[in-house]
Amino acid sequence: MPKIIAVSNQKGGVGKTTTVGAVSSGLKNRGFKVLAVDLDPQSNLSFSMGANTEGVTIYNVLKGESSPFDAVQHTSVADIIASNILLSGIELEYTESGREFLLRDALKPFGNCYDYIIIDTPPTLGVLTVNAYAAAKHIIVPMLADIFSLQGITQIVETVNYVTKYCNPDVSILGILLTKFNPRTKLSAEIRGTAEMISSDLGIPLFRTTIRSSVAISEAQTLQQNILNYAPKNKAIGDYAAFIEELVELGL
Repeated sequence: MPKIIAVSNQKGGVGKTTTVGAVSSGLKNRGFKVLAVDLDPQSNLSFSMGANTEGVTIYNVLKGESSPFDAVQHTSVADIIASNILLSGIELEYTESGREFLLRDALKPFGNCYDYIIIDTPPTLGVLTVNAYAAAKHIIVPMLADIFSLQGITQIVETVNYVTKYCNPDVSILGILLTKFNPRTKLSAEIRGTAEMISSDLGIPLFRTTIRSSVAISEAQTLQQNILNYAPKNKAIGDYAAFIEELVELGL
């Protein structure tokens, strides 16, 4: 069975989509079969991977209108099931019990087709994010290296605890990934220290890798290129390569 990883944070602009793209491309570069799932109605991941958002999307799959196999698109980054704005209405269209398992059930037919399924979630803790948690084994939480972002981790933990209790007892937070980190500033060092304290108090690992900011990452996404291959000597892209190595060391 594939290892299913959700990349999630209720805040926008923390690097969720970038992390999904980097992890997907990095694992593919290592020879793994990877499927990315865009569960965000903004469909930024779909654009950055060069996917068509006008055809069969995750919305059609969740509604039972299309087979998940018909939704898969093959790109230079990885395979992807794209999203579009129609997905934003799914919460209103499904109000009955069991809606938390729409994604889990939709992914089951893939069986052993993929080694990894990486899910990009919307910047909310609503039904789509709960669906991602209910389907996943692991959750990666990208977080800006600032105090306000760190304060929001407790909301994510509460949602994960709910899902663990009622939907998926096997899911857990794999770790917090500090993004847009500037190792040259005293503030970043203090933020990392605070993050270590919070992660220790909550029992959540903090990845040793931190991700710096770089325009090269935005360029790669705009040009719909494999992030890891775009500028391999770039420091921020090197950070993501190191993060892939850390994930592999964890046995993922």
